[in-house]
Amino acid sequence: MSGFAFKQFKVQQSNTAMKVSTDGILLGAWTNLSEAKRLLDIGCGTGLLSLMCKQRVPNLEVEAVEIDEGAYEDAFANIWHSPWPDIQLHQGDIRTFNSTDLFDVVICNPPYFNGSLKGPNQARNTARHTDSLPFGALINAFTRLSHPGSRLALILPCTEAEQFKSLGESEGLVLQRECLVATTEYKSPTRSLLEFGYDGAQLIATDSLCIQRSDGGYSAEFIALCRDFYVKM
Repeated sequence: MSGFAFKQFKVQQSNTAMKVSTDGILLGAWTNLSEAKRLLDIGCGTGLLSLMCKQRVPNLEVEAVEIDEGAYEDAFANIWHSPWPDIQLHQGDIRTFNSTDLFDVVICNPPYFNGSLKGPNQARNTARHTDSLPFGALINAFTRLSHPGSRLALILPCTEAEQFKSLGESEGLVLQRECLVATTEYKSPTRSLLEFGYDGAQLIATDSLCIQRSDGGYSAEFIALCRDFYVKM
């Protein structure tokens, strides 16, 4: 099975519009899974986040939802061939997805383009543009499928992260963790890792992380976060 090889699993991505990215790897490695028993992966794509979280906590109960048929096919194959075929995969829209059991952690690498020009590839448009999963719909799905101690983890470009934080606050969510990610130490952050909950202390400080050193190699903090997944690290 061709694809992107990690240390403990491989990701086939021949049918999905959105391939494995550093954004997804950062989110899967950074998300707080402490004391979590059940996790929901919204818009799972190839299944990358579900597989990373199962590698980190093998006894975690994971359910994944994907609306696009091609991505669902890739995720199905990736889960089936992984060490964790017990991940439950659903094809459909998260807005109509229901579960009798609530989730401790909801994770999502959401579409974020809003009002920009679309291309001819409908699957790629679905994966990239917010009209397929508006921020409000994502927050609604989280509140509907979570309990008072649940957490929502996601990654967004910094501008869209500010929009999401404002909307989340208006819907009763509390930002509990944030990490600003820059490509190098000489560039401004371009991504924000976010974790929301319903209660607890307000965010006191924002962490930061740069991916590359000035010589082009991976930074020490990026290696510490992701070394369990990259083959050559």
